[in-house]
Amino acid sequence: MTLQQLRYVIMIADRGSMNEAAKQLFISQPSLSGAVRELEEEIGICLFLRSNRGIVITPEGEEFLGYARQVTEQYRLLSEKYIEKKSKKKFSISIQHYSFAVKAFVEVVKEVGMEEYEFAIYETRTYEIVENVKNFKSELGILYLNDFNEQVLTKIFRENNLEFKDLFECDTFVYLWSGHPLAEKDVIQMEELEEYPCLAFDQGKNNSFYLSEEMKSTYDYKKIIKANDRATSLNLMRGLNAYTLCSGIICEELNGSEYRAVPLAESEKMRIGYIQRKGSEISEIGKLFIKEIKEYVQAVGHWESGRPGNQNWDRKGENNDGGAI
Repeated sequence: MTLQQLRYVIMIADRGSMNEAAKQLFISQPSLSGAVRELEEEIGICLFLRSNRGIVITPEGEEFLGYARQVTEQYRLLSEKYIEKKSKKKFSISIQHYSFAVKAFVEVVKEVGMEEYEFAIYETRTYEIVENVKNFKSELGILYLNDFNEQVLTKIFRENNLEFKDLFECDTFVYLWSGHPLAEKDVIQMEELEEYPCLAFDQGKNNSFYLSEEMKSTYDYKKIIKANDRATSLNLMRGLNAYTLCSGIICEELNGSEYRAVPLAESEKMRIGYIQRKGSEISEIGKLFIKEIKEYVQAVGHWESGRPGNQNWDRKGENNDGGAI
């Protein structure tokens, strides 16, 4: 069985005629018929039934053609990528579960377009962000440092030949749905949250306090639920009056408008930034992604000097009914 024979039978099936297929392939009809006959003898099935009106594909032939098309398509992709060098440029990022980073990624895709680029975004565990950037699966990784985890994470970055660059600093907020009993408060204290479940993203086998996505990872919570994706967490907030601790920079366009970020009284500072391979040059599209994050954060409020209210803002910072908190 050869790739050429597979192409022959696909062309016959597409044209519905041995004669028309031969013309398209620039070979004689006897040569085409002979090649198909040799293939049928080798695989032990009849692919086509011949008549004066043309050819009919047998049931066995239909199944065989399904596999044949897969093989020829895979070969075409391999040829374009490694021989003809027609593969698209790639841009990939790995992030903790930050909707503002997803929003920035969306804006980059819209601006650059998908004709020349193949995009990938991974909302994943902290250690996997490190691994993805280290192993070239992602160009950049978005995560945070604070006084508690900085020493450990900086050591991990150094051991993996990575470096951390700051994007912005922010306070700690309580993120909950708008129907939560505490949602209308101006500030929430930790003791007020004790009767409600705290949500934390599961970190898998690398389940260290230092790798947590949430602030106050060592706090003695009475009720805690581990989840592994943002959609599930949002459902748990509504169903169980659960909450999580976060940066407060929430994109309602992506998460929905029925959630609120309320300042935490016992707030701790977070430094959100990105990791990259040490000494590497960030691509132009990577720089655009970083620029989109910075512009989005600036649009929703000045996070370093004070806490924003529960207003909604668009990307230009104008008050409206949508956008991010």
